[in-house]
Amino acid sequence: MEQQPLLEANGLTKRYEDGALAVNNVSFSVRPGEIYAMLGGNGAGKTTTINLFLNFLEPTSGEARIAGIASHADPLAAKKHVAFVSENVMLYTNFTAVQNLAYFVRLGGRTGYTTEDYRRVLLRVGLQEEAHHKKLKGFSKGMRQKCGIAIAILKDAPAILLDEPTSGLDPKSGYEFMQLLGSLRDEGKAILMSTHDIFRAKESADTIGIMRQGNLVMQQSRAALSGEDLERLYMEHMAGVTE
Repeated sequence: MEQQPLLEANGLTKRYEDGALAVNNVSFSVRPGEIYAMLGGNGAGKTTTINLFLNFLEPTSGEARIAGIASHADPLAAKKHVAFVSENVMLYTNFTAVQNLAYFVRLGGRTGYTTEDYRRVLLRVGLQEEAHHKKLKGFSKGMRQKCGIAIAILKDAPAILLDEPTSGLDPKSGYEFMQLLGSLRDEGKAILMSTHDIFRAKESADTIGIMRQGNLVMQQSRAALSGEDLERLYMEHMAGVTE
């Protein structure tokens, strides 16, 4: 029996008051144990789509559903089922890594974790032990991203939203991050990721969607794209040329 989607966009549309159409009738779904990579340039509508799932924006029409709950209709209930990691993780720079985890996990309503739990999850995401009790003000972007994904793991939500998670990371950190996402997929998480990184999308995602000017112009499984030149397809769609 096919599992129900944990993340689902149904005719999702966002038009701003000035008439700009940011997202136009977009539909897709992400089931447990799947990674969906949304490719597109700046202004393509990727971040707006994620913001609609999180109820940071209200849809003009259609809906974004998390675990079957329309996020604009019942945002608090919907957000219980999702964790979010932004491109620039907003954490407290005067807190240590462990202090940030403890604060944000409790803020999210999760209690009962110990210092040892924080240690284990930070090691899992690749943050070296000597950094666990250092303040974040000296952390690189990659180290802050690791803290962000550690918080997402501890929230233990069935769905994860990621906005440009590998942007600005060096190749080693980017590779490690994608390996971690693969392990979360294997645990049954539904992962929606916006990205510019065509190579990592093709290597890691189960489904790839291409956004252009608010439209989902291509959506294919990794199996269907086997043997295809994804970079060529991407450039064709960005130019508005499809075969």
